[in-house]
Amino acid sequence: MSKIYENDVEILLVNSRNLKKSEFQYEEFSSNVYSPPVPAALAGTAVAKDESREFMAVFPDIVRDLTEAGKHTDIPDVTKWYAKVLQYNVPGGKKNRGLAVVGAYRIFSDQSELKSQDLRLAHLMGWCVEMLQAFMLVLDDLMDKAELRRGRPCWYLVNDNGSIAINDGILLENGLYVILKKYFHNQPYYLQVLEMFRDVTLKTSMGQALDVLLSKNFETTRKLNKFTMDRYKAIVKYKTAYYSFQLPVSLAMFMAGISDEERHRQAKLILLEMGSYFQIQDDYLDCFGNMAEIGKSGTDIQDGKCTWLLVVALQRANAQQKEKLEECYGCNDLEKVEIVKNIYKEIGLPNIYAAFEEDTYNLLVTRIQQISRGLPHDVFFKILDKIYKRRN
Repeated sequence: MSKIYENDVEILLVNSRNLKKSEFQYEEFSSNVYSPPVPAALAGTAVAKDESREFMAVFPDIVRDLTEAGKHTDIPDVTKWYAKVLQYNVPGGKKNRGLAVVGAYRIFSDQSELKSQDLRLAHLMGWCVEMLQAFMLVLDDLMDKAELRRGRPCWYLVNDNGSIAINDGILLENGLYVILKKYFHNQPYYLQVLEMFRDVTLKTSMGQALDVLLSKNFETTRKLNKFTMDRYKAIVKYKTAYYSFQLPVSLAMFMAGISDEERHRQAKLILLEMGSYFQIQDDYLDCFGNMAEIGKSGTDIQDGKCTWLLVVALQRANAQQKEKLEECYGCNDLEKVEIVKNIYKEIGLPNIYAAFEEDTYNLLVTRIQQISRGLPHDVFFKILDKIYKRRN
């Protein structure tokens, strides 16, 4: 399977619970593009270093396009702030979604006719996906009151940013449409790309809404009866699978001139299944993962989230265990969090998850092999290899 390579970057893991407000302060950003330090384990999976460097080399152009004086606003303070927002939130992760656009585009395209300007467009499209991701994470962290993201304090905690992060998220989202207009408005697929971004953003927001509403309902009722597998699957499909898996590959297909509805449908079916698998991995790592590897402390139990672990536990728990789950789930008390984790272990969730992961991988391999309509299998196998048995 895929190797995890380590970039030459500074490892910075901060437990924000132990920090004073003054320790959240960050130095002023320089005029050069700032690439925030990322834990080595978060630097990327199965992505060649040169691909990542090529991708990163385009990011300064994104920042300049969005912050060039007088282009979008004549308020220097705003453009300076916008640069900070972009530099802190967009380039710091594994960049798998953006790189997936580039990788898929390479495979879908005729290599003999592929030009450097074509690849540059693929890089720019990839950064649009990364900006969408950053916009969602900034708001998600604020709603969840999360403390760490990618091994660093969440944006709303940096320099006491607080609720201004809401507007910063809006800046990130709208910036991607500025980039799309500048570089793609003459392309034959421009309208398809715009519609895809808008549609996926709406779907993701709906998934987020269901996620938050379920947690709020539990907070009020202290009953776990609404945490069903059907609701969980809806959250996963809408909140994660569309934007993380379908979006990058579908964009690459449009760019490569593939607009056939049946081919898009077949790709979508597999990619949404991969997205569900990916989110279940996230749920497991949030509870049982190593914080040094995943770059954040898991809080799904404290936040009362509808997760795969909880839903499966409720299906298998006895009456006493269910009573304990309702008593302890969604509480910040660390002793109660440990009680929930111990119930998960009693039920055998780590073993159930391991079996699920193998079964899902084998099913996805079979589904990929059954693809027809001329779609190259390599695109889907590369994505699957990146996420199979991942640990961050």
